Amino acid sequence: MVFPRLGKWVIILVAIGFIVVGIRAFQLYGYIFENNVKHTGFVYIPNGATYDQVIDSLKAGDFLVNYKSINWVANKKKYPDLIKPGAYKLEKNWSNNKLIDMLRSGAQTPIKVTFNNIRFRKDLAGRLAHYMEADSTAFLKMLTDTAEAKKYGFTYAAFPAMFIPNTYELYWTTTPAEFVDRMHQEYDRFWTDERKKKAEAAGMTPVQATTLASIVQEETVKPDEMHKIAGVYINRLKRGWRLQADPTVKFAVGDFSIKRVLNQHLEIDSPYNTYKYKGLPPGPINFPNPKSIEAVLNYEKSKYLYFCAKEDFSGYHNFSRTLREHNRNAARYQRALNKNRIFK
Repeated sequence: MVFPRLGKWVIILVAIGFIVVGIRAFQLYGYIFENNVKHTGFVYIPNGATYDQVIDSLKAGDFLVNYKSINWVANKKKYPDLIKPGAYKLEKNWSNNKLIDMLRSGAQTPIKVTFNNIRFRKDLAGRLAHYMEADSTAFLKMLTDTAEAKKYGFTYAAFPAMFIPNTYELYWTTTPAEFVDRMHQEYDRFWTDERKKKAEAAGMTPVQATTLASIVQEETVKPDEMHKIAGVYINRLKRGWRLQADPTVKFAVGDFSIKRVLNQHLEIDSPYNTYKYKGLPPGPINFPNPKSIEAVLNYEKSKYLYFCAKEDFSGYHNFSRTLREHNRNAARYQRALNKNRIFK
């Protein structure tokens, strides 16, 4: 009778063991394959990050339901030894298995980097640092590197012409050097043979056309006027006149908030002062967008030689062929400035 009783307890113990194993197996299956990501979003893993820092980033974004389970899966897949930096987009209801496989593979998600309405290099550096891991100091160092500009065939002053504002897909870990190289590729892609021929027909190189576009962009906020203003400046260039463009003086002074360019501003000795020096300045005074460049390449052919802001402050301009007519337009605008107590 002993053996049958012993066999009974063996059967019970074995059954209990199977139940325990089954429960554990079910638990581990859940660790691996059950949904654990609470919401969609980006997690950022910097260069040199430790596994604990990765977990801290996930916690900061409140991404996971169960952190004990992610640790178990991560260790089983040896992820702590295979951490790769990047910006990774997590999707709601992902399992730990899906999440760790993505992080371990380094398959980061490209991010959309947009820059426009940028005037100074430091402003561009700050905008880029907003999107990518490198800080603004690192980007600015690259943007102001004369040797870097020369490597791509540009002078220091002309270097901004290579950076055409748009929306680009880049990785969060893109380095400043990689960014500059990408912009050179985009510059070559933008300047097609057709665009180069248009610039040549207007008597300009791509850099010169971009430089003029930067002036046109500062002159008006009205896209439908850009072609006409570009035409005025090209008429002046063809006649060998000084451009006398107020935005170039503001750039030389370093203050675009100036509402009224005064004689004291016109006296500044700078190659960007187009009241003192003929021709185009040595480089762009901002980072002109593609529409501004297109306005120059497709400038309106006219006999206008002058333009002046309208006295109604609409943002539009009065155009004229003669200096006498221009002076009348300018006088009306000056009176409007005085009336509105705009003296500087």
